[in-house]
Amino acid sequence: MPTPSLADLPIRRLTLRDLAACADLSEDRGWPREEHKWGFLLTAGKGYGIDDPAGGLVSACTVTEYGPQDRPDLGAVGMVLVAERHARQGVGRRLMRHVVAAMGTTPLTLHATPQGSPLYEELGFKVTGRAEMVRGRFQAAGYQPTVATRAATAEDLTAILSLDEEVFGADRTHIVTRLPAFADQLRVAEEDGRIIGYAGAWPNLDNHVVGPLVARDTETAKALVTSLAAHTDRVLRTDIDVRHEELLAWVKDHGLVSIAFNSVMNYGISELPGDWSRRFAPVTVAAG
Repeated sequence: MPTPSLADLPIRRLTLRDLAACADLSEDRGWPREEHKWGFLLTAGKGYGIDDPAGGLVSACTVTEYGPQDRPDLGAVGMVLVAERHARQGVGRRLMRHVVAAMGTTPLTLHATPQGSPLYEELGFKVTGRAEMVRGRFQAAGYQPTVATRAATAEDLTAILSLDEEVFGADRTHIVTRLPAFADQLRVAEEDGRIIGYAGAWPNLDNHVVGPLVARDTETAKALVTSLAAHTDRVLRTDIDVRHEELLAWVKDHGLVSIAFNSVMNYGISELPGDWSRRFAPVTVAAG
């Protein structure tokens, strides 16, 4: 029986049963396996993939939707990967066109590497911002937070959900309620008994990824980062919106270094909803 062409291979929804195959695909492209992150994305969102008749996946991606389930306000595309042996044959373009069509009128957003940007631009995505990835061993070095922080409790969930929806401009209950199980730490910043920020740190290989990082202002963001760092012996990594120049300069003064830049690209919307001034870092760039 002849091997079907790539263009004839069906695109299907992925499930948690595909977790190992997704991790294998990451490894094939020189990315970390990141099973923990893949599991989060496949349960909180949707996965799309193409099976390789020879085994494994030809390609995969995820879409995390925000807002009402039947009419999402926004979809975040991430983890767009094509196996090395099938690269540069139009597979990624075909998968992305399928996702755009499947999402209908729902606006889309994604973080693109310099290598991926041309494909997304061809599909109609436009660059609307940038995020800087920083990584390193945080050193408090005499910094004294001016905002009180503590570990989040179950009683904080309602307030966190309210703050998150205000800042992101869409309901993300399905994301936020999964954070206690996904993250090793979830901490809040408080003022006069009111929560003014929250942040998580989740495990990824040898580091802790700081995200989400939502805060009333830069001082609150600094206090949250400091508190997360104080409760881990791992290296920290995070992706900060470049408009937050003060926070970026501060984390670099305290041990983190710039690793890479990603373009924030949108489709069907000129600006992301919500309040960017309080949105410092995403849960993961794969989920917007």
